[in-house]
Amino acid sequence: QVQLVESGGGLVQPGGSLRLSCAASGFTFSSYAVRWYRQAPGKERELVAAITSAVGSTKYGDSVKGRFTISRDNAKNTVYLQMNSLKPEDTAMYYCNALNSLYDYWGQGTQVTVSS
Repeated sequence: QVQLVESGGGLVQPGGSLRLSCAASGFTFSSYAVRWYRQAPGKERELVAAITSAVGSTKYGDSVKGRFTISRDNAKNTVYLQMNSLKPEDTAMYYCNALNSLYDYWGQGTQVTVSS
Protein backbone atom coordinates (compact mmCIF):
# COMPACT_ATOMS: atom_id res chain seq x y z
CA GLN A 1 0.00 0.00 0.00
CA VAL A 2 1.40 3.35 -1.08
CA GLN A 3 1.65 5.88 1.72
CA LEU A 4 3.15 9.31 2.27
CA VAL A 5 2.88 10.51 5.84
CA GLU A 6 3.83 14.02 6.86
CA SER A 7 4.71 14.91 10.43
CA GLY A 8 6.41 17.63 12.44
CA GLY A 9 3.93 20.44 12.08
CA GLY A 10 2.66 22.48 14.99
CA LEU A 11 2.46 25.90 16.56
CA VAL A 12 5.64 27.97 16.66
CA GLN A 13 6.43 31.58 17.43
CA PRO A 14 7.72 33.93 14.73
CA GLY A 15 11.44 33.44 14.26
CA GLY A 16 11.24 29.84 15.38
CA SER A 17 12.02 26.61 13.56
CA LEU A 18 10.31 23.36 12.67
CA ARG A 19 11.39 20.28 10.78
CA LEU A 20 8.78 18.49 8.71
CA SER A 21 9.18 14.87 7.70
CA CYS A 22 7.60 12.97 4.83
CA ALA A 23 7.85 9.21 5.30
CA ALA A 24 7.14 6.99 2.30
CA SER A 25 6.20 3.35 2.01
CA GLY A 26 4.87 0.98 -0.60
CA PHE A 27 6.93 2.23 -3.55
CA THR A 28 10.54 2.75 -4.62
CA PHE A 29 10.96 6.10 -2.95
CA SER A 30 14.52 6.69 -4.09
CA SER A 31 13.42 6.89 -7.73
CA TYR A 32 10.90 9.64 -7.11
CA ALA A 33 11.33 13.38 -7.00
CA VAL A 34 9.70 14.95 -3.97
CA ARG A 35 8.07 18.32 -3.54
CA TRP A 36 6.68 20.18 -0.57
CA TYR A 37 3.64 22.36 -1.20
CA ARG A 38 1.63 24.50 1.14
CA GLN A 39 -1.82 25.97 1.07
CA ALA A 40 -3.27 28.58 3.36
CA PRO A 41 -7.03 29.18 3.67
CA GLY A 42 -8.30 31.18 0.74
CA LYS A 43 -5.00 31.00 -1.11
CA GLU A 44 -3.68 28.94 -3.98
CA ARG A 45 -1.38 26.01 -3.43
CA GLU A 46 2.25 27.10 -3.49
CA LEU A 47 5.36 25.09 -4.29
CA VAL A 48 7.72 25.45 -1.34
CA ALA A 49 10.66 23.20 -2.19
CA ALA A 50 11.63 20.30 -4.42
CA ILE A 51 14.36 17.69 -4.56
CA THR A 52 15.23 15.34 -7.40
CA SER A 53 15.51 11.59 -7.09
CA ALA A 54 19.03 10.84 -8.21
CA VAL A 55 21.38 13.76 -7.74
CA GLY A 56 19.28 15.40 -5.07
CA SER A 57 19.23 18.80 -6.70
CA THR A 58 17.01 21.27 -4.93
CA LYS A 59 14.93 24.32 -5.71
CA TYR A 60 12.85 26.66 -3.57
CA GLY A 61 9.99 29.05 -3.82
CA ASP A 62 11.05 32.68 -3.67
CA SER A 63 9.24 33.25 -0.39
CA VAL A 64 11.28 30.62 1.47
CA LYS A 65 14.72 30.88 -0.14
CA GLY A 66 17.43 31.16 2.47
CA ARG A 67 15.11 30.04 5.27
CA PHE A 68 13.98 26.52 4.29
CA THR A 69 16.09 23.50 3.38
CA ILE A 70 14.85 20.32 1.75
CA SER A 71 16.81 17.08 2.09
CA ARG A 72 16.24 13.37 1.68
CA ASP A 73 17.45 10.16 3.28
CA ASN A 74 16.67 7.37 0.82
CA ALA A 75 17.80 4.73 3.32
CA LYS A 76 14.96 5.87 5.57
CA ASN A 77 12.52 6.62 2.73
CA THR A 78 12.10 10.08 4.16
CA VAL A 79 12.29 13.66 2.96
CA TYR A 80 12.71 16.55 5.37
CA LEU A 81 11.89 20.22 5.26
CA GLN A 82 13.88 22.27 7.74
CA MET A 83 12.12 25.58 8.27
CA ASN A 84 13.95 28.39 10.03
CA SER A 85 13.13 32.03 10.71
CA LEU A 86 9.45 31.25 10.42
CA LYS A 87 7.01 34.06 9.72
CA PRO A 88 3.26 34.32 10.26
CA GLU A 89 2.81 34.14 6.49
CA ASP A 90 4.31 30.64 6.55
CA THR A 91 1.14 29.46 8.27
CA ALA A 92 -0.45 26.82 6.06
CA MET A 93 -1.12 23.15 5.58
CA TYR A 94 2.04 21.55 4.20
CA TYR A 95 1.82 18.63 1.80
CA CYS A 96 4.38 16.15 0.54
CA ASN A 97 4.22 15.03 -3.09
CA ALA A 98 6.30 12.20 -4.62
CA LEU A 99 6.29 11.81 -8.37
CA ASN A 100 7.96 10.29 -11.38
CA SER A 101 7.01 10.02 -15.04
CA LEU A 102 4.20 7.57 -14.28
CA TYR A 103 2.92 8.14 -10.75
CA ASP A 104 2.05 11.00 -8.46
CA TYR A 105 1.44 10.45 -4.74
CA TRP A 106 0.27 12.86 -2.05
CA GLY A 107 0.21 12.85 1.71
CA GLN A 108 -2.57 14.12 3.95
CA GLY A 109 -0.68 17.17 5.11
CA THR A 110 0.58 18.63 8.36
CA GLN A 111 -0.49 21.97 9.76
CA VAL A 112 2.08 24.67 10.49
CA THR A 113 0.95 27.71 12.46
CA VAL A 114 3.30 30.60 13.13
CA SER A 115 1.89 32.91 15.75
CA SER A 116 2.82 34.67 18.94
